[in-house]
Amino acid sequence: MNKLQAKVYVAGDNIDTDQIIPAHYLNLVPTIPEEYVKLGSYAMAGLPETCAPFIDKATGRTPYAIMIAGTNFGCGSSREHAPVALGASGCKAVVARSYARIFFRNCVATGEVYPVESTGDLTQEFKTGDEAELDFEAGTIKRLADGKVFSLKPLGAVAPVVAAGGMFGYARQVGMIKR
Repeated sequence: MNKLQAKVYVAGDNIDTDQIIPAHYLNLVPTIPEEYVKLGSYAMAGLPETCAPFIDKATGRTPYAIMIAGTNFGCGSSREHAPVALGASGCKAVVARSYARIFFRNCVATGEVYPVESTGDLTQEFKTGDEAELDFEAGTIKRLADGKVFSLKPLGAVAPVVAAGGMFGYARQVGMIKR
């Protein structure tokens, strides 16, 4: 995937894994297809009720394939359920000012969402519902309403791993492990 055009959901700073997927949903097993879908339907369920809903209750999925966040996204507990829940919901990429290290690594390991780092605070530049185009090769995100383009940090070696579906998918793809 070179480009992603989608609606954005804007979150703030210090969005922790309990907000991304509350602990009482961790009994869902992502390798069971029905539970993977259910896990996605609870993505961002830990946000305060004052926030716009991330999940469409009618479909159980998100209309926002791109999340824009501030600093320290994914802080808190080390749970791979967090990026899995986002991916299962229909989110394809998170563009944040910075990430908690373990969340970033879980994004790469699972291949569920692209963890893209912005070069500035994009939470002040976008609002939930804006249409954007994320260009992975160019390292930019464009706000489609006015064409304003913002620079992102390059994904580098992370991009092909996420594109392959995570560490095991990538290892199979390059012949490190048998298919």
